[in-house]
Amino acid sequence: MISSSHSLTEIQRRIDEVKRFLSTSLSIANVHTVEFYTHDVWKRFMAVPAEEVLLAFSSGSDHQREPEVKGKEQTRTTFGFCNDSNQLIDTHELLQAAKAHSLPGLGVCMSRDELLQALRHNASEGGDPSAQMGAEMEPDEFMNSKKSHEVQAMSEVVACLAKRCAVKQVIDVGSGKGYLSSFLSLHHGLRVYGIDSSSTNTHGAQERNRKLKKFSRLYQKHKTSKAHGEATQSAQEELIDIQSGINGEDEVLYGAGAEILSREEQQKEDEEVKVPPVLIGLSDVDPAVERHSEPIPETEELFLSALSADVIQPTSTRVPPSQLSAEEREKRKRENLERKAQNRTNSASAVFSPLTSYVTAETELRELINELEDAVMVGLHTCGDLAPSTLRMFVAKPELAAVCSVGCCYHLLSEEFDPAGQECLHGVCGFPLSQYLRNLSWFCGRNARMSACLALERVSLGQGIQMESLFYRAVLHVILRDHYSSFKSEKRVGNVYSKTKSFVDYVRRALRRLDLDESKLSDGDIQDYHDTYRPRMAEMHAFNLLKVALAPCIEGLILLDRLCYLKEQENGSSSALVQLFDPLLSPRCYAVVGLKSYASRITS
Repeated sequence: MISSSHSLTEIQRRIDEVKRFLSTSLSIANVHTVEFYTHDVWKRFMAVPAEEVLLAFSSGSDHQREPEVKGKEQTRTTFGFCNDSNQLIDTHELLQAAKAHSLPGLGVCMSRDELLQALRHNASEGGDPSAQMGAEMEPDEFMNSKKSHEVQAMSEVVACLAKRCAVKQVIDVGSGKGYLSSFLSLHHGLRVYGIDSSSTNTHGAQERNRKLKKFSRLYQKHKTSKAHGEATQSAQEELIDIQSGINGEDEVLYGAGAEILSREEQQKEDEEVKVPPVLIGLSDVDPAVERHSEPIPETEELFLSALSADVIQPTSTRVPPSQLSAEEREKRKRENLERKAQNRTNSASAVFSPLTSYVTAETELRELINELEDAVMVGLHTCGDLAPSTLRMFVAKPELAAVCSVGCCYHLLSEEFDPAGQECLHGVCGFPLSQYLRNLSWFCGRNARMSACLALERVSLGQGIQMESLFYRAVLHVILRDHYSSFKSEKRVGNVYSKTKSFVDYVRRALRRLDLDESKLSDGDIQDYHDTYRPRMAEMHAFNLLKVALAPCIEGLILLDRLCYLKEQENGSSSALVQLFDPLLSPRCYAVVGLKSYASRITS
């Protein structure tokens, strides 16, 4: 079982601690940035100058030291908020409290290494499952650095879970382009079913996996020819062409420093929602130039040597059929038939099968997968309600021996008790999941869940917030209030900012997008709004930094709720929160891991 000292009672106690902190501070996270000036947000919530907040973040000192006991001062403030006015009067106290109520501050998470050690303890066979397949894999050539980090880190955990449970099948929910599924199949020799609701994704994943197998065989052939002095430029070009196809047009080959927006980060671009987006460092190198100018790197040998033996076909110097005797030709034909039969046998145990289906906790997996045996269920950055649905399936389905779920897109979660929230699909909501929080009728609110998607670690290192676009949108809202009767529409402004040259241009484009009469305002009128609110831009920046500071606490409560749900089950399973990824590379870095006991599986 997973060695964890945190009992259900202890997790509930941590939930109470975070809930108490958020009861005081959550109102900041629930402010819509669009309404920052129209609702005079700074005056409502803050009794400190903006410069104090900005200085606290720029120095970084408040996130480096432990919370201090402030003695008598605590009688007049709660987590930095005045008990009388409910305004923030102590930035230091708030930032220290936010750190203390994040997952690292609460001390409830295992590290990835601790989990792997616990899973391997008393395993039926010693050693690393991936070590039996070949050398350590370096897949940076086939996916961006963020995805490469995630896939390598998570696949090793999933392989260990499968080995611990003595299963050979994995169900990857929300599999997308099939990065994790392909790696688990090709590198760890597991039978993987990748399920995604998008047929485009599943078709793309299947095609990518096919090309990856073809690449591995061509590479072996190229390597053998090179060893015999027969390597040709056309063979190398064919390898590069297939490699480019594996990556697709939207990813950078060899670009270790490049970043690609994840599904979650793409959805943050919607300006109507107005979450301050984190700046992503982009490579200055043209991807097309990099693809076709670099030779095949040596790290590909590590990549291909890590693939399962049934994927890479052994190559040898092939004698043309015309030079063979009749007996030798018959022998070769027989060997080819035997090899194909063996490949079919191997593929039954180690293959990736993309499936298109919309899944919920009620989905009958055996109807979807005819060959289903006991399996591990995984999800890498499953959006919104799909992450809690994955945990519900794990609890309900006896064939699921373990689960490893990394969620994202908290703003897409449905909340059972949010009076302003959307209706839950089929009456089942994504939050809260645990009976403990459901009994308390707790809700966060959509803007707070949106804030939970922010990346504190990145912002703390200077990968800051795109303040100008947020400022433009908030001032536009003032214009809409003053000249268009607080205009509201189903239409959204969208990503107008990236196409504009000035604030005046931005406003005119936005008004046209909203089908409003832009002739009401002259360029001078529009610029006057900009000049009036520009001195207050620091207030908006400071306020959004406070939302960033609260993000780990809101995310922590959502994840503690999921862990609490697993610990509430009386099926002999063990569970833990695990930090799988480096938060600088992958901000949604925590996994909920559950493992059923053998006895509970056979008696279910």
